[in-house]
Amino acid sequence: MGASRAAVLLACGALGIAGQSAIGEASGLNRVPPARAPCSVLSGHPCHPSFCGVFHRGPCFPYYEPPLGQELRLTIVSTDADEAAHKTGADAKGSGEGAENLSADAQQATDDHGLDTIAAMFAALRGCWVPPPKNEARHGMEYTIRFAFKRDGELVAAPRMTYASHDAPAKVRDTYRGAIDAALKRCSPLHFSVGMGGAVAGRPITIRFVDERTTETNSKK
Repeated sequence: MGASRAAVLLACGALGIAGQSAIGEASGLNRVPPARAPCSVLSGHPCHPSFCGVFHRGPCFPYYEPPLGQELRLTIVSTDADEAAHKTGADAKGSGEGAENLSADAQQATDDHGLDTIAAMFAALRGCWVPPPKNEARHGMEYTIRFAFKRDGELVAAPRMTYASHDAPAKVRDTYRGAIDAALKRCSPLHFSVGMGGAVAGRPITIRFVDERTTETNSKK
């Protein structure tokens, strides 16, 4: 009986020492500056895991994706073909103001039945987009925003810019931001069905705008 009790006490002591060692190791990691904490997947010492490739030369900070199914992403690319089609549609309606003539997909947002799918919502958002005039535009410009809708189709808050082409002048960025704000104003409020309103309310929506149209500056190159 005495030997058995001694063995139990010895095992508990070993566990306690191991626990203290683990805590000390974790505390040490917490004190490591963030710039030094990430490491390669094949690193032999404790560190924060990195999501870079196995053959990446150095550590990099992990990028945590939003939970699967929680964020909605849309890319809208402006091309010369789209602009020509838009102008043709505007002329057919007898108006030169293309910005106010939304596509049939965008008009579905005001339908009595309401938007009831993600695809329909994306189509409406695409239909509301009118890129800046070519004399103010920039070939290859990218601008990304993030926002969310309420159940009633109104925006929760002003969209937040998450990316803009780094080499674009501030004036060009402001021009695209103005066009984006105008597009969301045309679409708001989106008329969701009851089910769709509940499903999309509060979910982050990311829209990436890419301008691939030919501009005067680009055509001279």
